Amino acid sequence: MIRTLYFHSGVETPKHYMSSSRCFALLLACPLLACAADRPNVLLIYGDDVGYGDVGAYGAEKIPTPNIDRLASEGLRFTDGHCASSTCTPSRYSLLTGELPLRKERMGIAHGLSNMIVSPDQFTLADLFKAVGYRTAVIGKWHLGLDDEPIDWNGRIEPGPESLGFDHHFIIPATNDRLPTVYVEDGGVVGLDPDDPITVRRGSYEEPIPDSVAGTPYPIALLEPDAVTAYPGDHAHSGSVINGIGRIGKMKGGKSALFKDEDIADDLVREATAFIRESGDEPFFLYFSANDIHAPRWPHSRFRGKSDHGLRGDAMVSFDWSAGALLGLLDELGLAKDTLVILTSDNGPVYIDGGYLDGCKTCGSGGADHGHFAAGPYRGGKYQIYEGGTRVPFIVRWPGRVDPGVSDALFSQVDLLGSLSSLLGVEIPPGQAADSRDFVNALTGKDSKGADWIVTCSFKDVAIRHGEWKYVSDPPQLFNLREDPGERDNAIGDHPKKVAEMQALLERVRARSSRSGTD
Repeated sequence: MIRTLYFHSGVETPKHYMSSSRCFALLLACPLLACAADRPNVLLIYGDDVGYGDVGAYGAEKIPTPNIDRLASEGLRFTDGHCASSTCTPSRYSLLTGELPLRKERMGIAHGLSNMIVSPDQFTLADLFKAVGYRTAVIGKWHLGLDDEPIDWNGRIEPGPESLGFDHHFIIPATNDRLPTVYVEDGGVVGLDPDDPITVRRGSYEEPIPDSVAGTPYPIALLEPDAVTAYPGDHAHSGSVINGIGRIGKMKGGKSALFKDEDIADDLVREATAFIRESGDEPFFLYFSANDIHAPRWPHSRFRGKSDHGLRGDAMVSFDWSAGALLGLLDELGLAKDTLVILTSDNGPVYIDGGYLDGCKTCGSGGADHGHFAAGPYRGGKYQIYEGGTRVPFIVRWPGRVDPGVSDALFSQVDLLGSLSSLLGVEIPPGQAADSRDFVNALTGKDSKGADWIVTCSFKDVAIRHGEWKYVSDPPQLFNLREDPGERDNAIGDHPKKVAEMQALLERVRARSSRSGTD
């Protein structure tokens, strides 16, 4: 039985931003009863800057992560799971759209005032679940831009996640170090006092927003360094000081709407809990996008000192608590066996991110801090093209359907959309999710190999993995990861034939897309 399903995941709005092409025709290519058996709730727990070596199950000894370790023991722990990019915005773009960052023009790190990076015309991971009747939500860090014109923080903010298939959103608009430091729920700033309107600006840090602009004023870190009570001496975040922390950008107003950094984990878990409870008997897809462990790391006092890795490690304890709270809720509601849980991270680790000095002060991305190796045995971290930048924790649990264990299968987050579409029996519309392939058997532990090749990015740098080999485009580098997992020996001059093969494969990927497992 093949059924054609038409759906529209947009909402009516005076801006009329939704085009007719947003209505996708999807083929459900399996009997409905058979499909229903393969339609679990899906909880995607997405960490921020969590490195391969930051989790106990992956070797961390100085940071306790009992909840994530429990998930790993009950599920399938991947040793070769990757995000698509070693930076946040491009990685999240690929996760939701199934498209590599290299295909998006001027892809970079979204600032606090960025407009929508994912077009409402693009098919997304949330659309996939909407197509088969799931309730969908994104709760947590967004960092993919909002609106299609200058954002009015005091009015309706649209388009946003609701135009991409999400029924509900409760989000940090960009990052916790970028202004505005508020939550946006279903298109509006939470807790905003209309008599204290929000103004956010980029540009020169030397000049505050003029007094003539209404709204509560905040100190400028560059001009009033004594106002910075957390991370003193950080001159990279030299804009408005909120909660004693310097931020990127300048802001006035919105005092009643400001989030408290130490409460973010609690706020997000509260909202996620409400969404899951409200779903009742309806299947749900929840993209839980944690703030932890992105800088500034300012965890709640109950997490302080719980690791041997400073504030960064304590923030990791906070992330583990969030994961544990959601896993405990599934247990409480009797949903654990009916829920596919995927836990991973947007990119590799970083210690010093823009001046927030709370970990190792000398070792940089992915290095060693008093015996803690945030990237595990791998080189590099956030912002870098090496394995430490994209090889991240990746754990899948689905009791009764995914056998516990360890998988060495090569898997990229860009292939989640294609793999889950196969699981749900939904055909991706033509021209959409161009780089997302079907590796559902690897995802569920039935295939130990996974992808023949994957592509990873870091800004303009592009790398391709093929089996044990990895080729980096600029400057040209070649590594044999079986013999040199730390990518210390550039073998570019020793294997000219292999270099030519890898270059040709990368060019074929650049020139076209393929959802097949091989090229």
